[in-house]
Amino acid sequence: MLRIGTAGIPHSAKPRTSEGGLKRLAELGLTCMELEFVRSVQMGAKTAAKVGQVARELDIGLTVHAPYYVNLNSAEPEKIAASKERILKAARIGAVAGARSVTFHAAFYHEDDPEVVYERVRDGVWEMRRILDGEGNSIRLSPETTGSLSQFGTLEEIVRLSEEIPGVGPCIDFSHLFARSIGEFNTYEQFASALQLVRDKLGDEALQAMHIHLSGIAYGPKGERNHVLLEETELDYRAVLRALADFGVGGNLICESPVLEDDALILQEYYNDLHQNR
Repeated sequence: MLRIGTAGIPHSAKPRTSEGGLKRLAELGLTCMELEFVRSVQMGAKTAAKVGQVARELDIGLTVHAPYYVNLNSAEPEKIAASKERILKAARIGAVAGARSVTFHAAFYHEDDPEVVYERVRDGVWEMRRILDGEGNSIRLSPETTGSLSQFGTLEEIVRLSEEIPGVGPCIDFSHLFARSIGEFNTYEQFASALQLVRDKLGDEALQAMHIHLSGIAYGPKGERNHVLLEETELDYRAVLRALADFGVGGNLICESPVLEDDALILQEYYNDLHQNR
């Protein structure tokens, strides 16, 4: 079964700490949470260990989102080095907490050829994977499909990275795929084709340990604008969930909605109904 939860601490959690968030998710019947280090990694190792202990006690799965300030295709070497360090820091703290996967937005194309950008990103991810492996850190590096046409991160690019580098897997954000396509990627058949690509290139085992984002989203001519409520989006999120259920996908599905747990519960209820009616 796919775990469903929130991107960060639920709004209704009291206190609004990671531990409080985990306890609130358990009360609501949600089963995973993403540690959101999107500005910077503020959590220390001692806190991470405690968060991990609470998550295990409550059977809540954990993932990590590394800081947004990442560009492995920067023209400035110091910015590439800083990007890698931000991802590595998130991966290290995530591993202490017991998270299985750390996701990040890998790069911007700028005016460069996409294949050249791919090679630069691949080399950067390989370097980080070797560093983590040398530290005995097996947390999965999971570059994310991105929602803007200016960003590296098509489904094919992310799956190709995962195919070429051991210890790397895709973070598929279905909302981003929809926004990046300017609303064209929005049918059950298309969602199923994305999962079939993962199966064909990475095997069924990859489908059993997926890192997924799914939320309402608004888009413009250049792709993603912002996340919106599920009731306000054109994205057929129910078809996404049907595809996930039909392919027997496991792992963690993270809801990044403005109303976090409210929309996560909508996703959870529909997903549970799919299984009960089989």
